[in-house]
Amino acid sequence: MTETVFFYAFAALTLLGAIFTVTLRNAVHCAISLIASLAGVAGLYLLQRAEFLFAVQIVLYIGGIMVLFLFVIMLVNLDDAARQRQYHRHWIAGLACAAATAGLFTLFLTRGTASLQLAAPAPAAAGAPAAGNVEALSVLLFREYLVPFELASLLLLVAIVGGVIMAKKRI
Repeated sequence: MTETVFFYAFAALTLLGAIFTVTLRNAVHCAISLIASLAGVAGLYLLQRAEFLFAVQIVLYIGGIMVLFLFVIMLVNLDDAARQRQYHRHWIAGLACAAATAGLFTLFLTRGTASLQLAAPAPAAAGAPAAGNVEALSVLLFREYLVPFELASLLLLVAIVGGVIMAKKRI
């Protein structure tokens, strides 16, 4: 019962934080809403008994990356950005994305829980000890998903350097 209550609380925190991230006009408030959304995701990781991912979510994303983003937001001249037109009539693309998302939700709802089932894990060898949570995650991350992992880190580095260069024009 309490696990269900915590699940709904963390899911609501994640969804509300995500909605406020994209709807609020103040960039600092958007970043704080993103922190709330990431905290909700961390809580969901904890409910799934993925303690390592919970700790990484808190320390790395909320503690490190979001502090850097807030630092970059504070350096960038937000007054000029607020005066510029934010949305250049891309409502058709937004409508298409919303329709595609609604289509995916409809597909998942009509097929039921069978569409969300993952493939059955391969049985472990009889004499081999089962790998721990952190070990399994690291093997998966650094063998199968090494290139996307490195590309994501490169993208974050480019975004932060770009923010510092934009702020340096003013200094």
